[in-house]
Amino acid sequence: MTNAKPPPRILSIAGSDSGGGAGIQADIKTIAMLGGYAMTAITAITAQNSRGVQGVTPLTGDFVMEQVDSCLTDFGADAIKIGMLHDAGIIGAVAEGLATLPEAQGVPIVLDPVMVATSGARLLQEDAVETMRTALFPLATLITPNLPELQILAGRTLPDTGEITEAAIALASAHGCYVLAKGGHTDDARVIDILCGPEGFLMQFDDARIDTPHTHGTGCTLSAAIATLMGHGQRIDHAVRLARQFTRAAILNAPGFGDGNGPMGHHAVRRLED
Repeated sequence: MTNAKPPPRILSIAGSDSGGGAGIQADIKTIAMLGGYAMTAITAITAQNSRGVQGVTPLTGDFVMEQVDSCLTDFGADAIKIGMLHDAGIIGAVAEGLATLPEAQGVPIVLDPVMVATSGARLLQEDAVETMRTALFPLATLITPNLPELQILAGRTLPDTGEITEAAIALASAHGCYVLAKGGHTDDARVIDILCGPEGFLMQFDDARIDTPHTHGTGCTLSAAIATLMGHGQRIDHAVRLARQFTRAAILNAPGFGDGNGPMGHHAVRRLED
């Protein structure tokens, strides 16, 4: 028998990546390496590798929620991460389920609004964006859009840090949540991520850009890491800071697989200093 504290229970609702670099596979690796217990609800099955996405087959919203219900009503959860949802039907079912399931109430939700893959493949149908905005954003504790996603949500281009910050604040204010605007898709020499809340700008995180093609799954990894750290009880700004450290370490330890945008090295990140 052991008196060790049980790991935080983290539910990932996302798509499956056959190449193992992103989606559910990246989430499981991240959650496990950060000392969490990973549960999953798969929304879609993809055929993909470092070269791109060759095919996507979505599941039904009802079956996605059956997976969510199975996990939450038996194991419970300390945090929920939401990634690729693919279509309005899945988004609506997930939103309704999380809003009504007693086991989901009060659980922090980290939403990565996955819309377009790094390769350019569309992972969220265009008519589903508004459904996500109206049904799911109000349930989120934190939303983590990259620049292309934030521009879609803002309905305009965001050419500089000032306008990115304004758009993030507007999104946070509209939905009563936190927003982490990620800077990985800019052309800047440094990656600047901006954390905002409903009341305005909170802080920014600034690191040198890592020159490598092996960054497949960075958004999935970061959001799963934040959810896991929040499940451990970390305050949101600390969770973001440590999750960024984990993600950067995984990029630096990428195994070099594939001849395109290759996967990261989650396996090599053994611990984080607080």
